[in-house]
Order: sequence, then structure tokens, then C-alpha cells
Amino acid sequence: MAAPSRAASCEDFAEFQELLRVMRTIDDRIIHELNTTIPTASFVGKIDASQTCKELYQSLMEAHTSRERIIKSCIAQTSSVVKTLREEREKAQDDIALLKQLRKEQTKV
Repeated sequence: MAAPSRAASCEDFAEFQELLRVMRTIDDRIIHELNTTIPTASFVGKIDASQTCKELYQSLMEAHTSRERIIKSCIAQTSSVVKTLREEREKAQDDIALLKQLRKEQTKV
């Protein structure tokens, strides 16, 4: 299972969650993947179990690496926005809209 081709959008949290859900498909279907990867007694001679297990492992590692990269990227982006909003908040203590936006971004992180 390859990672989705679309870029991660950190601005829309619901979209980000959906992207992560799609990227978890291989993990969510691991039992099925194992059942189709490991040959039954009748197919032992026809399928190289070692190679198919290596391929499954590689797919899992690629999926985990992709998710980790996207999550860390969004954390960094959102943290940067929080930092900027905090600096603006220091200058405009009475701006309620700015405070709400800051809290929203902090919640995302």
C-alpha cells in the first residue's frame, strides 16, 4: 500500500485526520495482509514466503515513515503559526479574535 499522492494539508484538521485514516489502511488490514502473504500448505512451493514477508514489511515501514513525516511536518507548521500568533498577541492583548485563533492553533498542536 503506497501513501496517498495528495499533499498533507495541516490547516484543515478534519482533512488531516482523513489523510491519516487513509494512510493507516495497511495497519488496519494487517490480518488480511498476513493471511494473503503467508502461503497455506497447498501453496508453500509456489510462493516465496520470505520475499512476500519482506515486501509486506517494507510496505509497513514506508507507510509508518510517511505518516511520521507528515505528522512531524504538521506539528512544525502549526507550532510556527502558534509562535507567530503569540508574538502578535503580546502586541495586541485586547484582540479577542486573535486569542481565539491562538487557542484554536494550540489545540491543533
